[in-house]
Amino acid sequence: MAEAVWMPDGPDASFTARFARRLDEVTGALENLARVLDHEEDLDTILDRLCRQAVHAVPGADMASVTLLSDAGPRTAATTVARAGEIDEAQYRAGEGPCLEAARSGQVERVSVAEARSRWPGFAAAVAGVAGYLSAPLFVDEECHGSLNLYGTRHHGFRELDAALLELYTTAAEAALRNARRFFESRRRAEQLREALASRAVIEQAKGIIMGARRVSADEAFALLVARSQRDNVKVRDLAQRFVTEVTAAEARDGGKGW
Repeated sequence: MAEAVWMPDGPDASFTARFARRLDEVTGALENLARVLDHEEDLDTILDRLCRQAVHAVPGADMASVTLLSDAGPRTAATTVARAGEIDEAQYRAGEGPCLEAARSGQVERVSVAEARSRWPGFAAAVAGVAGYLSAPLFVDEECHGSLNLYGTRHHGFRELDAALLELYTTAAEAALRNARRFFESRRRAEQLREALASRAVIEQAKGIIMGARRVSADEAFALLVARSQRDNVKVRDLAQRFVTEVTAAEARDGGKGW
């Protein structure tokens, strides 16, 4: 007699087909998330989409949220429904629960309502209507780390396959988010550098005009700019730009004028 083959959640002849179908759902969710990353830079908006895609990737999930940890304490950065945020808040108040455990331990937490009552009575007593909890650690960088949390209301709770799919989804999502964050940060720094170089160029131009008109040194010209910016309560860069524009316009009109 052929030996039975063990699979997650017990023997099931349709397991391969179900796994393939759900894997397609995870892949589709990740593709949708990638499209968001191509056009969106706001972290909370991206995390909101991460939640929504996770619900599609794991069919047993009815609600989702993202918990982020910081020195100020945990916060819910995104939810699919307000109820998910309320469940998160109950965990924050109690200082315990699956979302905090996953974020702190780095391990996936798959817990039934009975197990939650045993492990975290202070939290579980404050929550009703949830049959299963599934939280996976989410680490993008030091500023963005916590957990992706799924809550189910169906009596069977979450299964091993659900946990495996969520772990697969979050691992791939972390890599995508990490790359996006690096890209956005690099672009932000490049923009800052561009603005700094533009500011320096216009200030140097203004200094040159003042040096020629007043017969003063570069340091003295800059001191005049600073003094004028303080008197007018205008940034040195903005003052320099305004001055250069005025002088250039005046020279074009009547051959120049003093400052």
